Amino acid sequence: MRDFVVHDRRDNVGVAVADIQPGQTAKGELLSGGAVAEILTRQAIPLGHKVALRDFAVGDTVVKYGEDIGKVVAAIRQGEHVHVHNLKTKRW
Repeated sequence: MRDFVVHDRRDNVGVAVADIQPGQTAKGELLSGGAVAEILTRQAIPLGHKVALRDFAVGDTVVKYGEDIGKVVAAIRQGEHVHVHNLKTKRW
Protein backbone atom coordinates (compact mmCIF):
# COMPACT_ATOMS: atom_id res chain seq x y z
CA MET A 1 0.00 0.00 0.00
CA ARG A 2 1.32 3.45 -0.85
CA ASP A 3 1.06 6.44 1.46
CA PHE A 4 2.20 9.13 -0.97
CA VAL A 5 2.72 9.59 -4.70
CA VAL A 6 5.39 11.45 -6.63
CA HIS A 7 4.16 12.98 -9.87
CA ASP A 8 7.49 13.39 -11.68
CA ARG A 9 11.00 11.98 -11.25
CA ARG A 10 12.32 15.53 -10.68
CA ASP A 11 9.99 16.14 -7.72
CA ASN A 12 11.45 16.56 -4.25
CA VAL A 13 8.07 16.33 -2.49
CA GLY A 14 5.39 13.67 -2.48
CA VAL A 15 1.63 14.04 -2.04
CA ALA A 16 -0.14 12.10 0.69
CA VAL A 17 -2.89 9.78 -0.60
CA ALA A 18 -4.02 9.11 2.97
CA ASP A 19 -3.52 10.82 6.30
CA ILE A 20 0.04 10.03 7.41
CA GLN A 21 0.91 9.92 11.11
CA PRO A 22 4.13 11.20 12.71
CA GLY A 23 6.66 8.41 13.18
CA GLN A 24 5.13 6.34 10.39
CA THR A 25 7.31 4.75 7.74
CA ALA A 26 5.51 6.07 4.67
CA LYS A 27 5.85 4.29 1.33
CA GLY A 28 5.87 6.27 -1.89
CA GLU A 29 5.34 5.47 -5.52
CA LEU A 30 6.16 7.31 -8.73
CA LEU A 31 2.95 7.76 -10.73
CA SER A 32 4.63 6.52 -13.90
CA GLY A 33 5.42 3.30 -12.03
CA GLY A 34 7.73 1.97 -9.41
CA ALA A 35 8.54 2.52 -5.79
CA VAL A 36 10.22 5.80 -4.94
CA ALA A 37 11.18 5.55 -1.33
CA GLU A 38 10.24 4.89 2.22
CA ILE A 39 10.58 7.82 4.56
CA LEU A 40 10.07 8.21 8.27
CA THR A 41 7.56 10.99 8.77
CA ARG A 42 8.30 13.54 11.47
CA GLN A 43 4.93 15.31 11.40
CA ALA A 44 1.33 14.53 10.50
CA ILE A 45 0.76 14.92 6.76
CA PRO A 46 -2.94 15.37 5.89
CA LEU A 47 -4.43 13.75 2.80
CA GLY A 48 -3.51 15.79 -0.29
CA HIS A 49 -0.66 17.68 1.39
CA LYS A 50 3.04 17.56 0.55
CA VAL A 51 5.72 15.60 2.39
CA ALA A 52 9.42 16.47 2.05
CA LEU A 53 11.45 13.73 0.37
CA ARG A 54 14.74 15.39 1.41
CA ASP A 55 16.01 18.09 3.73
CA PHE A 56 15.54 21.69 2.56
CA ALA A 57 17.35 24.86 3.64
CA VAL A 58 15.83 28.34 3.52
CA GLY A 59 15.92 29.54 -0.08
CA ASP A 60 15.81 26.06 -1.65
CA THR A 61 13.35 25.38 -4.45
CA VAL A 62 10.51 22.87 -4.07
CA VAL A 63 9.64 20.88 -7.19
CA LYS A 64 6.24 19.23 -7.78
CA TYR A 65 4.90 18.01 -11.16
CA GLY A 66 8.47 18.57 -12.36
CA GLU A 67 7.97 22.32 -11.90
CA ASP A 68 9.27 24.94 -9.46
CA ILE A 69 6.37 25.62 -7.07
CA GLY A 70 8.13 27.96 -4.67
CA LYS A 71 10.94 28.68 -2.24
CA VAL A 72 11.50 27.39 1.26
CA VAL A 73 11.10 30.09 3.94
CA ALA A 74 11.75 27.88 6.99
CA ALA A 75 14.04 24.84 7.09
CA ILE A 76 12.27 21.55 6.35
CA ARG A 77 13.56 18.09 7.21
CA GLN A 78 12.83 14.95 5.25
CA GLY A 79 9.47 13.57 6.37
CA GLU A 80 8.02 16.93 7.41
CA HIS A 81 4.88 18.67 6.19
CA VAL A 82 5.48 21.12 3.33
CA HIS A 83 2.79 23.79 3.25
CA VAL A 84 2.17 27.56 3.52
CA HIS A 85 4.06 27.83 6.82
CA ASN A 86 7.39 26.88 5.21
CA LEU A 87 6.87 27.34 1.45
CA LYS A 88 6.04 30.54 -0.45
CA THR A 89 5.58 31.36 -4.11
CA LYS A 90 8.40 33.16 -5.91
CA ARG A 91 5.88 35.40 -7.67
CA TRP A 92 5.69 37.91 -4.80
